[in-house]
Amino acid sequence: MIPLPMAQIAEAIRDASLPEIDLIVGIATGGTVPASLIAYRLKKDLIILPVNFRDPQNNPQHPRPTLTASMPKIPEKVRQVLLVDDVSVSGKTMNYARSLLPDLDITTLVLKGSADIVLFPEVDQCVKWPWKLYEQDREVTGIE
Repeated sequence: MIPLPMAQIAEAIRDASLPEIDLIVGIATGGTVPASLIAYRLKKDLIILPVNFRDPQNNPQHPRPTLTASMPKIPEKVRQVLLVDDVSVSGKTMNYARSLLPDLDITTLVLKGSADIVLFPEVDQCVKWPWKLYEQDREVTGIE
């Protein structure tokens, strides 16, 4: 697992060429922080899709991605959406999230993996994201 420092992520988001959009949609939970940073940069509204497929150890915990809470309301005026997640490898979660946003023009963005926009295409290893708590962190801090 390689660390990707927050400063490097923030710089990639700052320097990214992003499309004109009406709304940022982050896929929970991995896409929450990157989507928030992008929404801040673009001064656009943010909605979080409560979709889950994997557990904290990155193992599938459902047969397929699942909506874990009620679907947030997308404002009627929205047409162009930037759909954000941290990682997309198989595309299952991203494709499911897209299916929840019918009739919208969607551009996908991930930090690593496969999407319309990939901020770290050179990274092909598991990443230690700075906003996540890992098992070794729990051992050091005693946090359960």
